Amino acid sequence: MAGLVLGDAWLWVAVEWSPPAYAGFYALDDFDTLTTVALLVAALVKAALLWLILRAPAPGPLDRREKALRRLLYLAVAYTLVLWYPIALLPDAVDAVFQLALWTAIYVLYLLVIRWRSRMLRAAATAMFAVELAGIANELLDELDLPELGSGGIVGLGLMLGGMAGIVITVVGQRRDGRWSRGTQVAGWSSVGVYVLVIPLNILFARISSGSLAMLVMMDALGLVSTVWIAATAREMPAEGRPAALPPARRRVTRVAVAAVAVLPIIALIHPEQTPHLTYTGWSMDCYDRPSFGDLKPAERDAAFLCRARSTEGGVSPMFPDSLSDQQILAYGRALCRTKDRDEQEAILTRAGSARPAWGVDLWDLVYVCPEVVGATHPELLRSTAEMEAADTAYVAEKNARCRDPWPRTKGVVQATANYFLFVDGDPGYVVHDPAGEGAAEAAEQAMDKVYDDSALIGHVADVVDLCLTVKAFRTAPPPRTAGWDQVNEMPIVSRSGRLTVPEMGEGGEVGAGAPMPNLAIAGKGRYRLRVYVRVDDAGEEEHLVAVFPGASRKRLKLKP
Repeated sequence: MAGLVLGDAWLWVAVEWSPPAYAGFYALDDFDTLTTVALLVAALVKAALLWLILRAPAPGPLDRREKALRRLLYLAVAYTLVLWYPIALLPDAVDAVFQLALWTAIYVLYLLVIRWRSRMLRAAATAMFAVELAGIANELLDELDLPELGSGGIVGLGLMLGGMAGIVITVVGQRRDGRWSRGTQVAGWSSVGVYVLVIPLNILFARISSGSLAMLVMMDALGLVSTVWIAATAREMPAEGRPAALPPARRRVTRVAVAAVAVLPIIALIHPEQTPHLTYTGWSMDCYDRPSFGDLKPAERDAAFLCRARSTEGGVSPMFPDSLSDQQILAYGRALCRTKDRDEQEAILTRAGSARPAWGVDLWDLVYVCPEVVGATHPELLRSTAEMEAADTAYVAEKNARCRDPWPRTKGVVQATANYFLFVDGDPGYVVHDPAGEGAAEAAEQAMDKVYDDSALIGHVADVVDLCLTVKAFRTAPPPRTAGWDQVNEMPIVSRSGRLTVPEMGEGGEVGAGAPMPNLAIAGKGRYRLRVYVRVDDAGEEEHLVAVFPGASRKRLKLKP
């Protein structure tokens, strides 16, 4: 009630037991009516569950192992209720280490304290506990940036199923032991029911993390059921003074409650036909990678388009609102394939309720829903990753093949000829540099005639996106031979590491030399002279020759014009 009076932030603190800033993280604006109602209902549910958690421990003697297990279980309860926040202020790896140590000790003591009365049951419990600990260890490896045991939704689903199986086996062990009451066992089965609800909603459909805030609030309240079970397990540890069996009427109520927890989550997943069916959202992990069209099976292409349509990558609004179902988005996508210009696309997106209709839709997004339309004019968008790499390799080889050595009879100690690919818009040129030097980054931002000690930026004369480049290294200065060239300049350059070279195209890169470039500092560390020849033919094609040779002179020479 105080939260209702003081505002949404305090209502959040009262119900969720977390700082007010968390409310602003989940809801930038005021809570809507559904979220407020969910918080009020969750407050009642969590108050009732907290009452059960805080019941005093049952009296009775405990041996050393049982005392240790009770203390660790209460530590796990305290972590869930209070300790999670101060631990969250520490590095994530600390939390993962704490969880791994705590639950390793608890599971070992479970195996030693619970009277399983069956070797097979104890072995099954050992296996399921190991699966749970493997999941925690996997999170720790992820936080430490070490190779993980596995990744992806399948592994997460397997670990969650293993955790659910571990609870089932533990509850069965508690029943066979005889110390724990039916109420404790009901809490255990109810926590299994929460798993049954979480697995389809979060792991398979990502509804909890990307759905409404009201759903997140209610799932947080239901998650406290597991804490009730852990607290009850610790409270009823003594063998003496075990609670008496419930009367028949209470037993029937218990059975109805357990059946409701098991069945209602399944019923909740069944929606009427008009309810939007959401397979992918902007938060889905599988949407972060953009697969090539040719790498996808026909059944996977619609899902790829849905990923793009709902993507919020870069903090931008999605192409379509979340209120539209998958089927509606796919229908709008196929309608966009038939448009002739951006204006028609904008009209369709406006009708669909898009937050950014003026942006239109790119062909590399539409190819997933209408490959026959897009492929007719842009067949390259239909390629697989391997086909694109082969096409890129062939294109680079073709561009390199057109370039010829302008000094075929003057051999350098090392030399190479290749096409140099520039940025399409506004690329100042390329650098000859010492990779270990400090001047390359600065040179790349300056005009074409700027020279640093360990790097030089060589600009292009014509408006081109690539040029033919030949580099040669000599032991002595070659003859000037300026005939046939438009510009010839010579300048000093230093190699501090014993290397001078030209950048190459990296893997997946678009800028750089199309072939391996040699080390032009053939005499090791020291001072060199850099001579650059530039010419443009009648067709507007530009050609460069770079000659490097040892020399101590610091003069800059303009040999032509």
